[in-house]
Amino acid sequence: MKYLLLLAAVLLCCFLVRASFRRKREERSRKADAAKSEDMVRCAQCGIHLPRGESLMVRGETFCCAEHQQRQQNNSGGGER
Repeated sequence: MKYLLLLAAVLLCCFLVRASFRRKREERSRKADAAKSEDMVRCAQCGIHLPRGESLMVRGETFCCAEHQQRQQNNSGGGER
């Protein structure tokens, strides 16, 4: 009987340790995912949303590509000289 209780205690300890490691691993994974995410911005020309790191920032406006930046510049009077 005492061996059965000892076995149950050992199994319980193993379960708790394993659950603790799993919880810590999931927490690290969530933190890593949060660190990888970027803010989303909207293209001033077409309105598509894209990650800030992939956008072009010109005079405080964001664009998805150089072509849209050129179109916006041409539509707003040809730019500054």
